[in-house]
Amino acid sequence: MNENLRIAVVGATGVVGGEVLSALFDRDFPAERLSVLASERSAGEELEYGEETLEVEKATPESFRGMGLVILATPPEVSRGLAPAAQAAGAWVVDASLAFRSDGNVPLVLPGFNSEVLGASFKGRIVSVPSAVSTALVTVLEPLRQAFGVAQVQVTALMGVSSAGQQGLRELEAQTAALLSGREPEAHPLFPHRVGFNLVPQVGLFMANSPWTEEEAGWTLEAARLFAPKGEVPVVAGTAVQVPTFFGHGLSLHVRLRKPAPVEQARAALKGSPAIKVLDSPGEKVYPMTSLVTADPTVHVGRLRSFPQAPEWLSLFAAVDNTGRGAALNLVEAGLRLAERSA
Repeated sequence: MNENLRIAVVGATGVVGGEVLSALFDRDFPAERLSVLASERSAGEELEYGEETLEVEKATPESFRGMGLVILATPPEVSRGLAPAAQAAGAWVVDASLAFRSDGNVPLVLPGFNSEVLGASFKGRIVSVPSAVSTALVTVLEPLRQAFGVAQVQVTALMGVSSAGQQGLRELEAQTAALLSGREPEAHPLFPHRVGFNLVPQVGLFMANSPWTEEEAGWTLEAARLFAPKGEVPVVAGTAVQVPTFFGHGLSLHVRLRKPAPVEQARAALKGSPAIKVLDSPGEKVYPMTSLVTADPTVHVGRLRSFPQAPEWLSLFAAVDNTGRGAALNLVEAGLRLAERSA
């Protein structure tokens, strides 16, 4: 590892940015300098990094001079502007937004699934990581694909408001406090409807002239890009639902296997993956819950069921830490591999 590496974390004051800093510190990420960057309104804030205090600077294209690695935990419109500037400055860039996930010139990398891409030759110096839901989906599907083949997946994703960043957390907190006090919450500028004590079947924007949201369409696209080199691309479709919880995503999955598998065999295949923790004793009330995945780098899986009338279908429930495993850890693990290329 190159101990002279200079790293910049953009969006450091956000939910995912904070998790990135924690992950870098926990891994004792070697660097000559760590810069924390954000928008102009956050410039001057101080962030703790172990026993150090880092001052936030405004992110500009000039911020990337001399940087070896730039980690972007920013909205797509920000990433589209800053990633090319960081690349032009000679840095490796890892982006967590949807800005480049559909760009065939930018590798889409899920560490632990297709990490070999990070050591191969590719155009440019920008790498994209998949969404938290896609991370969980691909992690769960891969051992099933290897053992039985996977033809189709139907998913309902129950998504915590941290997927909308700090503003999402503040909005749910304010709405919950108002409702518990018997007051009608103020206008909801971030979500399409009140999320406090409500379920909203829309996460993010709808695509132009389409009934699908960008979030939902992203699962299909990202699964196709990630699985294509494996020679088998499952059809993925489903609905994203905004739920009134702060952290963690829950996924209800219905998987059509290419050959039927008894639940015991499917459970054994899932247990064989180091990226998965199987919690499947429903009689003892043991199953995945979003409250259990915080700070856990694995995807939790349980509630495995099959149908005698349709033995090729397998139903299960999964949970993922959306800000940790679903975002920050992907960014940091991909960054570690890219930093090795710079050594």
